[in-house]
Amino acid sequence: MNHFQYRDGVLCAEEVPLNLLAREAGTPFYCYSTATLERHYKVFSGALPKDSLIAFSVKANGNQAVLKTLAKLGAGADVVSGGELARALAAGIPGQKIVFSGVGKTKAEMRAALVADIHQFNVESEPELAALDDVARSLGKRAPVTLRINPDVDAKTHAKITTGTAETKFGIPFIHAREAFDHAATLKNIEVVGVDVHIGSQITELEPFELAFRRVGELIGELRAAGHKITRLDLGGGLGVPYENNNEPPPDPAAYGAMVTRVTKDFGCRLSFEPGRLIAANAGVLVSEVIYVKRGDAKTFLIIDAGMNDLIRPALYESFHEIVAVAEPRPGAPRPVYDVVGPVCETSDLFAAGRPLPELKSGDLVAILTAGAYGAVMASSYNARPPAPEILVKGGDWSIVRPRLTHEQLIEQDHIPGWLAD
Repeated sequence: MNHFQYRDGVLCAEEVPLNLLAREAGTPFYCYSTATLERHYKVFSGALPKDSLIAFSVKANGNQAVLKTLAKLGAGADVVSGGELARALAAGIPGQKIVFSGVGKTKAEMRAALVADIHQFNVESEPELAALDDVARSLGKRAPVTLRINPDVDAKTHAKITTGTAETKFGIPFIHAREAFDHAATLKNIEVVGVDVHIGSQITELEPFELAFRRVGELIGELRAAGHKITRLDLGGGLGVPYENNNEPPPDPAAYGAMVTRVTKDFGCRLSFEPGRLIAANAGVLVSEVIYVKRGDAKTFLIIDAGMNDLIRPALYESFHEIVAVAEPRPGAPRPVYDVVGPVCETSDLFAAGRPLPELKSGDLVAILTAGAYGAVMASSYNARPPAPEILVKGGDWSIVRPRLTHEQLIEQDHIPGWLAD
């Protein structure tokens, strides 16, 4: 459930009309619903064993206001860079609730994480393990580590967001897991605490999860028999969300939680999870204004002022997003077919092809739904377009939580060398 509904003929975020926000902030802009963020977090956490760590995936949405909203509910953070670590700490998430994932952690990032006394490092290779051992030794610390094991399970999702098969850059191959743990145990400044597994993103079936978790459960038994102390199991994230309004929604958190509880009940591990999309995706929309309606011989193009620099998922993944008019359509009104495109000079700047929508004209507003995850966080200033600002709504209140940069501010980020100065 989300909290974007029509009220008095206008699409609202909770109690705030989106056309009001458009007048105040300009378009395009992202809008997030506090009520949806809170509800999704509570539903997910409530479905899992009570001592689980819910580490929100900062890569899904790194806005400080969003992170602080979740931190107040008890959320931790899953980070994949020094910048995300700094964001999580700045939002008030304590180090002991932060998990550091990712294949390319630098020594500087490792040092910052050790100083912050984070919960654990999810280590993805033996070279990374050696680097972490060196950094921990220099600080006189022992680094808490889980090793990310690649279970070679097909997540049955988009190829670009599959991470658990043998062909990806992520994790240690399952067949080499035992030797990796044996090696880690020889390093004096590494404390091996558990196993990590993450098979992909936007997964819409429970079967791949269960297969991966059972394989890891067998590995835990083998590792303990070999003398390794395994007390934690990080099951990653990846549970999908409904991008399309149809009759085939992904498994709900309750079904996922029941499966996790059933499969892991005898593992004897504290569990951690890294949800991102599940919490934030349906909590956000991207609002845009129609610039032109361009009628061609074969197609009618709806040209809007949001571009692929604002929301790259359709261009990058060919992802589907529902698009709706901000003004509520009349029942039975015509629904012409449009290609919805942005102003960026790329053919891939396409949000929807052949999409039936209410009849729209220049100046009308549309909302691209399920844009709260992997939206603003992946934006760029391509074509010298300032990325869309972000707004957080709570009931009838709203605040711009990341402003739109001016053209001058974008230009000021560049530095002119002395030999080019006037």
